[in-house]
Amino acid sequence: MSDFVVTKRRMIQARWEAVVSRVDGEVIAETPKFPVLLDGKQVLGVTYKSGDDGAWEMSVPVPAEAVADGIRTIVILDGETQECLASISLLSGEALDEDLRAEVDLMRQELDMLKRAFRRHCVETN
Repeated sequence: MSDFVVTKRRMIQARWEAVVSRVDGEVIAETPKFPVLLDGKQVLGVTYKSGDDGAWEMSVPVPAEAVADGIRTIVILDGETQECLASISLLSGEALDEDLRAEVDLMRQELDMLKRAFRRHCVETN
């Protein structure tokens, strides 16, 4: 388990901002360095700035190649444990609309099936 927590603050002007702190609340003495990856490649331009209470402010630029049809995910890993501390998901494009509609339709069908099963259960137990 990682000793660090990455808490998102906001996404603005193609920069994802977060606060890096320790799980135990202790001060982070040295500048943290986390691998930030898109499709297994390092994202360049990640910056850290000393913040309040021993935490650090992290800024991740969203690379242009991350903006494309479909779902693209940038992951922030703990360099020691390789645990995913945070992720940035970007969703866009026409193809995605169809995927989401199909997924919602499937969820509706499953919900209808569960409602019928629950009603049948209620009738049988009374």
